[in-house]
Amino acid sequence: MMAEPFWKTKRLAQMSNEEWESLCDGCGLCCLNKLEDWDTGEVVFTSVACRLLDGQSCRCKDYPNRQATVPDCIQLTPDQVDTIGWLPPSCAYRLVADGHDLYWWHPLVSGDADTVHQAGISARGRTISEADVEVTDFEDYICDWPLTVLDPS
Repeated sequence: MMAEPFWKTKRLAQMSNEEWESLCDGCGLCCLNKLEDWDTGEVVFTSVACRLLDGQSCRCKDYPNRQATVPDCIQLTPDQVDTIGWLPPSCAYRLVADGHDLYWWHPLVSGDADTVHQAGISARGRTISEADVEVTDFEDYICDWPLTVLDPS
């Protein structure tokens, strides 16, 4: 009989650093710039990606040093998952924190890092770098696709 996977048996705070990091599915959605309405607090996604996001791999080009280059890059921790309202509904950290299983396309389930892209969940090929867009034009790039999860399984 096989043991249950760690994300089904551990709370986020109980995970090793390796387990924690492996929960990231590589979608790149958290690296999209968001806009917040100061009056309502509503947050919307844009297709404008952090300058360090590789638009094809959906991985950070300099993950170990990202906060030196992008000081407002958020280092997600178990304590923050419940407080960050903009994590997309497909985010494994949010799913596990809420007691849900991972989707079929998550690399820990599928065994293939490419399934997140094949399933259309990732930002692959749908972004523009913030280095190429004036911050005053970010509103022109508002999108809703990070908030949609299609799960045909």
